[in-house]
Amino acid sequence: MKKYIFLYSSVLVAMSLFNSCQEELDVNNPNQPGIDAALTEEGLISLAQGTTYLNGFNFLKYSDGGMGPTFYTGVVAIHELLGDVVTSDFANVFINQICCPDAITLDDATVVLNPNSPPIQKDFLRQVNENANQGNNPAYYEWAFMYNLLHASNHILDLTEEVEFSGNAEIKKNTLKAWCYWWKGFAYSRIGSMYYAGLINDYGGDITSDNPGTNNNYVSHEAIIDESDKQLDLAVATLTALQNDENYQNVLGELIPLIFQVGKGGVLSPEMWIRNINTLKARNILANTRITAMNAGLWNEVLTLANNGVTAEDLVFTGRSNDNSDFMSPTDGNLPAKTISTNAGDNIYKVSERLIQDYDPADQRLANNFAVTSTWIGGSDRGTSFNTRYTMLNGGNGLPGVVVLGSQTTGEYELYMATTYEENELMKAEALINTGDPEGGLAIIDELRIQQGAGLSALTGTGLSADEANTALRKERRVVLAFRGLSFYDARRWGVIFDGRQGCIVIDQNGQLNTNATINYGFLDYWDVPDNELAYNPPSAESAPVKNPR
Repeated sequence: MKKYIFLYSSVLVAMSLFNSCQEELDVNNPNQPGIDAALTEEGLISLAQGTTYLNGFNFLKYSDGGMGPTFYTGVVAIHELLGDVVTSDFANVFINQICCPDAITLDDATVVLNPNSPPIQKDFLRQVNENANQGNNPAYYEWAFMYNLLHASNHILDLTEEVEFSGNAEIKKNTLKAWCYWWKGFAYSRIGSMYYAGLINDYGGDITSDNPGTNNNYVSHEAIIDESDKQLDLAVATLTALQNDENYQNVLGELIPLIFQVGKGGVLSPEMWIRNINTLKARNILANTRITAMNAGLWNEVLTLANNGVTAEDLVFTGRSNDNSDFMSPTDGNLPAKTISTNAGDNIYKVSERLIQDYDPADQRLANNFAVTSTWIGGSDRGTSFNTRYTMLNGGNGLPGVVVLGSQTTGEYELYMATTYEENELMKAEALINTGDPEGGLAIIDELRIQQGAGLSALTGTGLSADEANTALRKERRVVLAFRGLSFYDARRWGVIFDGRQGCIVIDQNGQLNTNATINYGFLDYWDVPDNELAYNPPSAESAPVKNPR
């Protein structure tokens, strides 16, 4: 990670950024933030907050003006583009090309080939995966954000041993450690679920030096996921030993900005936090295992974790906008905000026809969040997959009791940063359906629909087979978890990016509605290590392959 020396030194910037918005975030930073200030209890907590939220998820050096300035716009958008939840004709970071399928067969059997050169997505990704492309390399962003988060967490862990804490020092110290282990587990989960290989590094180093410390021993993405589980287990062990007393609550309450401590966000008890961890560990299994490779043992492992995962009453890790846009702008800082528009096609991201297709026409969630406008047709030089009739509504359509997917009003949109109850329940449902209890899985789907105000008839008791239940489950995951950065994982593990999708709605370049098209995506399943890293940190002789053989 030598390339990111300039990134690591930026953890100091986070303290000064959060100091500038102290009243909004209620963060008591030192007047002159720096290394010495971080060696106090107050300074270390401020540094831990700033390096997590700003360096880990909102660092301008890792953003493109068009894609959006945060992890939850640019990086999450890439996942939702690849999962065909949103589409785009914008050329920023080549997002209009990396989401272009290899071929689309229209209703009249006309085949529309990917117009790019080279003509398939995985070759194009490799063509632009060059250090010389700098910020135009789509492979760069998630890697950069997550390794910066890892380094910041490592550094906080190191400093925790040097700081003198007031009150119950052990509880305060271990609360900070749990924070770092959790975010390290999250970062490794994202890296291992996207890249073919990665680096494991526990060195925090001196952020004022030119040697942050690293290694060039790249390991497989499976090993990265194992490391994620290892860090999450460390978090569980640390949290299990903690008391939910004022020492714990005060530290975690200072780590999480006050503007995030509303709705489903807040100061999690150790037990709530552990349930969040179990949900992320279940995701690690599902996201990285092809459906054809899942066996009874793996399904039962997912079910066990999900049964002990996030509950409907639990708090989770969330983010909000404020008037200063300290963490994110209400109009620019999350993917739904950059999809909302008056007319289809007006914003950088467009609502995919295939997402709308997964809604039941009578679903109130569809009526409350999307509108049909005039058909938007993009440039033919990037294919036909992004053409659409739909747009996302700002703040919903006012239907009482129905979930709202996006808002551009300050503070209204609740950004889910990691795990959620809905994801946990849908993993539980999928495990039940695939272990001989489809009715149990359908009952979970019915309950989620009730909670979200879908207004649909129950699926239970209708005699659906396991295959039919799985079809319902897959549609529900796309509807419920849209815009959360999970759809590409599903498209990969279900084989959609390999085998294609039949019976699709596609609007061709003449504006003709096709209702039985076939899309052959041909997308690369795990991305090669970014050349931005390899150019400065070439693999050792013992390294795992850094390029996907597909």
